[in-house]
Amino acid sequence: MSQLFKPRKTKEYHFELKHLTVLFITLLSFQLIITFINKSAIKNFLSKTQEWYQKDSAENLANLTTTSLELLFENINLQEKLTDEEIKNIIQSFDIIFSQQKLQHNIGELCIIVNLRGNTTAIDDGKTLFSFLIDKNTKGLEVRKNHPDAVSYYSQVIDKLRSEEKIQSILEGNHTFHIFVPFVIRGEFVGTVYMKNSPDFSFITNQVISNYDETSILYISLILFGLLAMYFISTYTVRERDEAQQLLFKEHEENLKKELNYEKEMVFTKRIYHTHHKAEKIMGFIKEDLRQLTSDNLNEIKNRVSKYSNFISRVIYDMKWFDPPVQTIRGSLYKTDLNEVLKFIVNNIFLRVAGLSNAYRFDLKLDENLPFVNVNEFVVWELFEPIIQNSIDHGGENDLLISISSCYNKEEKISLIKITDNGRGIKPELFEKDENGTKKLFLENVTTKTNNLSGGGYGCYIAYQISRRCGWSIDVENLAESGSEFTVTIRN
Repeated sequence: MSQLFKPRKTKEYHFELKHLTVLFITLLSFQLIITFINKSAIKNFLSKTQEWYQKDSAENLANLTTTSLELLFENINLQEKLTDEEIKNIIQSFDIIFSQQKLQHNIGELCIIVNLRGNTTAIDDGKTLFSFLIDKNTKGLEVRKNHPDAVSYYSQVIDKLRSEEKIQSILEGNHTFHIFVPFVIRGEFVGTVYMKNSPDFSFITNQVISNYDETSILYISLILFGLLAMYFISTYTVRERDEAQQLLFKEHEENLKKELNYEKEMVFTKRIYHTHHKAEKIMGFIKEDLRQLTSDNLNEIKNRVSKYSNFISRVIYDMKWFDPPVQTIRGSLYKTDLNEVLKFIVNNIFLRVAGLSNAYRFDLKLDENLPFVNVNEFVVWELFEPIIQNSIDHGGENDLLISISSCYNKEEKISLIKITDNGRGIKPELFEKDENGTKKLFLENVTTKTNNLSGGGYGCYIAYQISRRCGWSIDVENLAESGSEFTVTIRN
């Protein structure tokens, strides 16, 4: 259960100064964009609000003027004959209403539009208005052509004014309103009060936008200074972290180099141990041959000791080099007979030891047509000797038969060397392949020995590495009946 809930490691990201710079610029850009969008939204809202308020204030002013005229007319007693002084006062009141409204800088025109003898005319003075409303002397009034725009707009709204008796407004441009208020005297529609009003409240919008700009500048400045502070602190922190990481990387690199060197030394030590063990056995054979030296076997022992000595020289050379040059392994100068090498290894190494025991025996089936190879003879020795030794070590102790055969396919120009035994075979798990396709048996430190001797699991590894350097391939399989079979493929 503890493994199921084991927390996962968080992946670390390496941030540099360029990343922080991009982050800083992005945040600042987003803030500027948000500011402009917000400013545009506020400006749009103020414009709509101003448009609505301009229309409402203009209509209220026109309605108030119309109400004043209607109230003034309602207070006149038409049943009694008016004196000259009263007439003068009424006309003066009408003029005051007209003139007072025109004093406001937003109002451009003010008049009363009526129907005079079938024609539309505009009245903008108290005397004419008195004659039209009270004196009823319309014959003496002339149809004026003043206020042509008002008369033109009036023709567009007259039907609605008569039917609905509601204020009608026409917008010209952005803030000029032509307002028509129904003029009703004692329940009778007489005409309309026309007012051209151009209210301007842009100073309010400009003041709000100006205050907003000041607030935005202050806000952006505070954010900018905050981001700059964060940026400099972050860059300083990142710089210190990068310096610490560089030191850590250098230290880690040095440790890796030491570890690799140590591993190479360990591998080289194992290789020296392995080759030293082989050389020690060959030296024993040399001493034995020298003790048995006579005039009759002089040439035979001389030839055998010479090969033994050359093999020991090769072993010593391998002790000096961790990775020997290619020219010391293969080249056109080398002409090695594989059959002769295999016979010598069997007869002069393994059979000499087997003479003390009947645990195993050999069966050689060598093809005489096998061509020579351009590989050092003693490198070939180092390759095949561990394979044969592996069959002996893991084959068992009951009449082990090791068969060594060679054959040559002339058409495909391929030579095959097979080393077969009838022993217990190789454990199936050793045939598993790693990510490189190499079987586990040919990996370093892999062994089936139970005595855990030092150097175990190195023979097949060396054979595999040498075959690669020679340009050959090596493989192993278990036989159907019993035992195993190593196959070395050589392309001539």
